[in-house]
Order: sequence, then structure tokens, then C-alpha cells
Amino acid sequence: MDAPTPHGDDADNLNTRRHSNDVTEKRIEEEGSTLTQTELREIERRLSLRPLAIYELVRQEGEDELTRPASSLWWSGLAAGLSIGFSVFTQAVLRAYLPETPWRPLIECWGYSVGFLIVILGRQQLFTEITLTATLPVLARPRWIGVKALIRLWSVVFAANMVGTAIYGAGIAYDVLGTPDITAAALAISREAMATGPWSTLLRGIVAGWLIATVVWLLPSAQNAGFFVIALLTFLIALFHLSHVVAGSVEAMTLMFSGELMPHHAIWGFYLPALIGNIVGGSALFALISYGQVAPELDPKGN
Repeated sequence: MDAPTPHGDDADNLNTRRHSNDVTEKRIEEEGSTLTQTELREIERRLSLRPLAIYELVRQEGEDELTRPASSLWWSGLAAGLSIGFSVFTQAVLRAYLPETPWRPLIECWGYSVGFLIVILGRQQLFTEITLTATLPVLARPRWIGVKALIRLWSVVFAANMVGTAIYGAGIAYDVLGTPDITAAALAISREAMATGPWSTLLRGIVAGWLIATVVWLLPSAQNAGFFVIALLTFLIALFHLSHVVAGSVEAMTLMFSGELMPHHAIWGFYLPALIGNIVGGSALFALISYGQVAPELDPKGN
């Protein structure tokens, strides 16, 4: 049976790839290289990941997220809220078992990466991750229907994340695993996270939002190093004492369920400034700058 003939955008993309391969091969021949066809294809694959290619990969992922059913978003967001709790718990485990020395934070903060690794590699919906991916399609084609889809996505995922973090925070506060030393360490970490004022939390939230957006932007070109990219950048969030609204919600919920933090203090002192900061860092800054650097290369449709 004959293969189907590509049409439209598929045909254009296929022709573009063929032309690019021909150009690469011609260049190699002119330079007298003896590279194999496999090596030529690998060169072409790596060359294709210029900023425009990365933008397109992230944008298409955002398009998929904007069109997912609300029920799928909810369950994926709930899973992410639960999974991110392992960041706080693993960090608490390391604090509980490491000696109290000046270098302890350099080891302890690696535990913070665990939840993010589960969420991102597991393709679960994390609010701060989609602030970049879901914003790019709206920037490319600014229409009211896209804005409504973005608000719907953010609302469902954020609510699901909060429910998941509440469950995990309650589990820590009530010590359901029967590990009092780890629970005490988790409470200490939570107190430190909630000790900053609203303005400091806002600024720390902007930097945290930027770092999470950086993770999303780097993953397409990271190849087999995605694990290390996620681990390193989320380690920095903990090491720099930055404010991440979802992971920090586990800490806030832990203190609220233990009776040490009133809900209104948590909302005004942490949730709102951290939420605004993460959105500003991930959407208003990183997304706009990322879009701006490729906008002149896009076609009139924003692709």
C-alpha cells in the first residue's frame, strides 16, 4: 500500500526538513567531511533546537493543555499536589537525620527536588509549570477564547493542587506515618518558610516562578539530562529560600492543621503574594521575554 501523501502544514514541514537536510549534507560535502548519514541526522537534530524550535515545542504543549477535559486536569492536578508534598517531607527527612552543621542545607535542600521530579517527569499538572506553557499559545494568538481557556486551566489546576497539598499537609501535621522526628523537622521547615513578610514572599515568588519557567524552557534541549536540570533548578529554589505557591502550600497547610497558623494569615501573608509572584515570574516576565525573542521569526499566524 502506498504511503499517504502529506498535505498542508505537514507537507510544508516535511519539505522544510528535507531542504534543511540537503543544505547540511551539501555543506559537509563542500568541507570534505566523511561524516555518516547517522551523524548528519544527529547534527541536524541538534541544530534544529534553536530558540524558535524550543518555543514551538513548549507552545504546542500549552495548546494540548488548554484543550484537555476539566476532569483530566483535575485528577492530574490533584496528583501533582500530593506528589509535591514529597519535596517538603524528603527535605524534613534529611534535616532530621543529618547533624546540625553549617553545611547541612547544601544536602538538605536536594530533598526539595524530589516532588518536582515526580511531578514533571510524571507529566502531572503543576500550576507554576503551566504558567509558561499555557501562556505562549495565548500570546501567539491573543483572542478572548484563548484567555478564557487559560483562566479555566489555571483555575482547575490550582484548585486541584491546593486540595492535594492540604491532604499532604494534614498527613504531616497529624504524623500519620508515626515519625515524630521527621514531623518536627517538617514543622521547623514550615515555620521558616512562613516567617517572611508579604513583600519578601512576593519577590521570592517572582524568582521561583522564573526558575520553574526556566526548567520548562530547558527540558526540550536537555535530552537525557532532564533529570539533572529539574533537580538542580528546584534545589536552588530551596537553597535560596524562594517562595513556590504549591510546594509552600504543603508547609502552610502543615502549620494550619497543627494550629500554628491561622487561615487568614496564610492567605494574606503567603498564598496571595506567592501566587502573584509565581505568575509574574513565569508568565509576565519569562513568557513575554521568551515570546519576544522569537516573535520576529514567527509566521503571521503566530506559529
